Amino acid sequence: MLDVLIIGAGPVGLACALEIQRRGLRAAVVEKGALVNSIVGYPTNMEFFSTPELLEIGGYPFPTNHYKPLREDALDYYLRVATSEKLTLRLHEKVLSLTGEQGNFTVTTDKGEIRTRNVIVATGFYDLPNPLNVPGEDLPHVSHYYKEPYQHATQQVVVIGAKNSAAKAALQLTRAGARVTLIVRGPALSDSVKYWIRPDLVNRITEGRITAYLSTTVTAIRPGAVEVLTPDGPRMLPADFVYALTGYHPDEDLLGRLGVEPDPADEARAPLFDPATQETTRPGLFVAGTVCGGRATSRWFIENGRHHAQLIAAHLAEQRS
Repeated sequence: MLDVLIIGAGPVGLACALEIQRRGLRAAVVEKGALVNSIVGYPTNMEFFSTPELLEIGGYPFPTNHYKPLREDALDYYLRVATSEKLTLRLHEKVLSLTGEQGNFTVTTDKGEIRTRNVIVATGFYDLPNPLNVPGEDLPHVSHYYKEPYQHATQQVVVIGAKNSAAKAALQLTRAGARVTLIVRGPALSDSVKYWIRPDLVNRITEGRITAYLSTTVTAIRPGAVEVLTPDGPRMLPADFVYALTGYHPDEDLLGRLGVEPDPADEARAPLFDPATQETTRPGLFVAGTVCGGRATSRWFIENGRHHAQLIAAHLAEQRS
């Protein structure tokens, strides 16, 4: 039997595993996708907003030639940490349910059962996009994930969103030869757009290389077009491809099946947990990393979520002694 099973092989999940393992406890990580699956899904050569030392786990230096690491730097770094620590990884294995109680849990996956004394949920939020809830959202030329711009040269591309992901995608697509239309629901770009990105985007809009519609909502997506409602009335915008970069949210269905209770006083439905230990209202079930913020996905990052691993590991080691 394991002492701890960690659900989620992202940076914080890996940090939990190595901190627990270093305290002499038996740990394993189960992940429905690849190692650091969210980072695998990030855009090619995406630049992190943090410097390397803020992304480090387990005391391992994060070597990079860049002031701010790229996606590929992080993929290499976290793989080397996991292999150096000889972490037990069960990748491409989806967790379905949790039964039992602290000291005798059974986690059921699509590949079998895992017995463990404690469970840590470090599942993040990147797997479930916030839907537009409009007709045509499921058409094949529509995506909630942006990878790279090159396939869209000379094409009409509509980008929906007001934050960093939408801003960076619009800029990259434009520079790769796409004709970009940016749709923003609010009256302006989000205040969260980084200070070095905002002027670049504003300048491209001002010079006419990017067409922007503010205070505009999408009402339907059709093959070759997006229907929107602007302050001046409805319009039909040409669209060979559509990127709906409207954010993501945790898997609340899975959290419910695991027994993680949301805070009824929090509009973001963040889990109820003890901030001193990260333990939820279900004894032996802990949360770590960005999932702790619920739908407020900017509350926790790798940078400020890493210490959850140490809090949980110290608490479990103390319990064992």
